[in-house]
Amino acid sequence: MKKLIFHLFMSIVLIASVSACGFSSDLENKVVKENKKKEEASDEEKPEKLIIWEEEGKAEALKPVIEAFEKEYGIKVELEELEIATEMYERLRRDGPIGNGKAPDVVTFSHEKVGQIVKEGLIQEVKVNDEVVNAFIEPSIRGETYQDKIFGLPKSVTTSVFIYNKKLMAKAPETMNDLYKMTKKLRKGNVHGYYAKWNDFHDSFGVMAGMGGYIFKDKNGKLDPFEIGLNNDGAIKGAAYIQKWYRAGLIPKGDKAAIEMLFIQGNLASFMSDGSSFTERKDTGIAPMPELPNGQPMKTIMKIKGWHVTAFTKHPYWSTKLVEYLTNDDNAMKRYQITGEIPANKSIKHNAAINENERAQALSIQLQYAEPVPNIPEMNKVWGPMNSAMEEITIQKVKPKRALDKAVKTIKKER
Repeated sequence: MKKLIFHLFMSIVLIASVSACGFSSDLENKVVKENKKKEEASDEEKPEKLIIWEEEGKAEALKPVIEAFEKEYGIKVELEELEIATEMYERLRRDGPIGNGKAPDVVTFSHEKVGQIVKEGLIQEVKVNDEVVNAFIEPSIRGETYQDKIFGLPKSVTTSVFIYNKKLMAKAPETMNDLYKMTKKLRKGNVHGYYAKWNDFHDSFGVMAGMGGYIFKDKNGKLDPFEIGLNNDGAIKGAAYIQKWYRAGLIPKGDKAAIEMLFIQGNLASFMSDGSSFTERKDTGIAPMPELPNGQPMKTIMKIKGWHVTAFTKHPYWSTKLVEYLTNDDNAMKRYQITGEIPANKSIKHNAAINENERAQALSIQLQYAEPVPNIPEMNKVWGPMNSAMEEITIQKVKPKRALDKAVKTIKKER
């Protein structure tokens, strides 16, 4: 009995010792990793100041986050507002190479410019860990990726959703076929049931992509500009479906202002838009786009705005740290509450502020199916021919295959 007790005691001591060693080893590894992070940070001297360029009209949303960053890291952040489409790009091209102290460390751009500004040497790869990358919805990171490298972190995403008049439609239709029937019925009462700018490639892409078309073939994360899917069977079926609506005289004519006026006056029951100007309007519903006739979701175009580290910064580590800080879950939601722009963070699905807002909820659902515009420079050659093709298909009633074949031939020739 004494021997048995002794062996049992020694076993307990041995187990405790091994566990303690394991715990000690885990703790040691953790300390080593933390110290390594600090060493990596200390390799780059902390700057006194970072310069950030934000798009015009959005600076107020950025100020409280910047103040928090300054307090936490002891780095002053100088903020400047610029027009995002042209002015920011031209200023960066001009001030960056001069090295006159005016070049920014961090800038914001639409993801569509990424390929071009990388080729021009204006921005650099954003080196962040997987945990940071995985915090965003996959298409938004794809939009910020070029040649297998991430060049920015998303600050906001948007896409088209279904806007409808609750007085004319009790609820949003689940399918486009249901909507087609509603629209034909409403036309008898001299009311247009639905509008999408399908004579323009931006809106028509969602139907064609949902039916199986694509712009450039995605090969293991890389877009191949030499393989175009805008005249494949799926794209042709999608264009033919669009043409069906025009042949039936169901799509009203007019520019954006005219269409919105039709809706406001009660002469248009629904339309396709990002819904930004109709969020608070009484009797207006906002929902994800209805399902296509093939049972697939409409793959609307996703537009992404991101934060980018410039190629001219002398502080890439701290500039990246600022980009991470601006786009973390908490700060992304703070920005949403001020601007109304939807963050690309996965965590928004569980946020009450999103779930209680009809437009935000519709966008968060539709964004699951949306496709980012290809960010490679070759995309610039696509818009013109495809807009012409959709104009021919919808207005001139040209056979879809003929118009799309012609467009693809032009794209390949101009590339």
